[in-house]
Amino acid sequence: MSEIQNSSIFSLDDVSDEEMNNLIDGTITNFDEGDLVTGTVVKIEHDEVLLDIGYKSEGVIPQHELSIRKDANPEDVVARGDQIEAMVITKEDKEGRLILSKRRAEYERAWKRVEEKYQLGENVEGEVIEVVKGGLILDIGLRGFLPASLVDLRRVKDLNAYLGTRVEARVIEMDRNRNNVVLSRRAVLEEARKAERSEILSKLKPGMRLKGTVSSIVDFGAFVDLGGIDGLIHISELSWNHVNHPSEVVKQGQEVEVQVLDVDLNRERISLGLKQTTDDPWKSLVKKYPAGAIVEGVVTKLVTFGAFVDLGDGVEGLVHISEMANKHVDVPAQVCSVGDKMQVKVMEVDLDRRRISLSMKAAAETLGYEVEVKPLEGEDASEERSEPKDEAADAE
Repeated sequence: MSEIQNSSIFSLDDVSDEEMNNLIDGTITNFDEGDLVTGTVVKIEHDEVLLDIGYKSEGVIPQHELSIRKDANPEDVVARGDQIEAMVITKEDKEGRLILSKRRAEYERAWKRVEEKYQLGENVEGEVIEVVKGGLILDIGLRGFLPASLVDLRRVKDLNAYLGTRVEARVIEMDRNRNNVVLSRRAVLEEARKAERSEILSKLKPGMRLKGTVSSIVDFGAFVDLGGIDGLIHISELSWNHVNHPSEVVKQGQEVEVQVLDVDLNRERISLGLKQTTDDPWKSLVKKYPAGAIVEGVVTKLVTFGAFVDLGDGVEGLVHISEMANKHVDVPAQVCSVGDKMQVKVMEVDLDRRRISLSMKAAAETLGYEVEVKPLEGEDASEERSEPKDEAADAE
């Protein structure tokens, strides 16, 4: 029986070591450290994952190279048979193993994606995976740092409330050398609030009445939250009466009804009035204090040109110094003091200027008495000092 020869079959004994190595190398993928490779998960251990990438040995992904999340369980990250991408860290470590990193491969892809959004000014979204000193860590394919001061429009007391939630933020800083990505959720909220403010402003018209909440009080007035935008009630618009400080009329957190006085679209400012939602006491002033009426009032303030008198209901009128007495008056203190009750006659009511002119001497004439004018301090003393001089002159 003749031997059958097949030219396509050869004996390994006829192949040299060099030729054998060349044959094996031809079936192995060539790559360098830092390259991205794709492989299949063939085994999952508690602290590492084995990946077949077509190399002479399986690649090893240590647990800390699986995810940007600390102490991630390998079984929660990958499953056997998964096709994943990894970066070559070391072709051969001390034990001759091929070390790979899924985390760094994702980081490379994520960095390019996040950098593109950064340049375009677009937002990124990720889950809050850690609460660290000074802020939060977001999983956006890489570790993004969200400072505590940029988490919300106002300072957040408990950052732990955000743990596990998904957050939309704006990339405000990227540094590849330091692997540093800084995020701002406040920028996103401010942008949304600005759009909301513009919409609200476009709908507001002078004369409208709205309900709001006093958000803050300052020396010159009170800010009211109208539901997404604040308006200012100037101290002069808080009450028809004189107000020394806004806290006399409103308190922080108080719900109030206000009237829109003015809307400045360019400066995004709203002027509000609180007193306009109540009756103006001056409207009934003409009926209650007609010209010629004599009423009782209390002196509230003395000035060089006269005295202010409270007529009740927060209405004050002025007695000019020339209307205090029939005699000459140098200073109002010669006639009255703060807190004195006295009769005054209404001389004129100016509704436009919201002024009422009063007269003490006219009331005294009508009621039949004379207003006493006290001498200036020092007048009596000067007269006493002059008497001895006159006696000495007579003696001569």
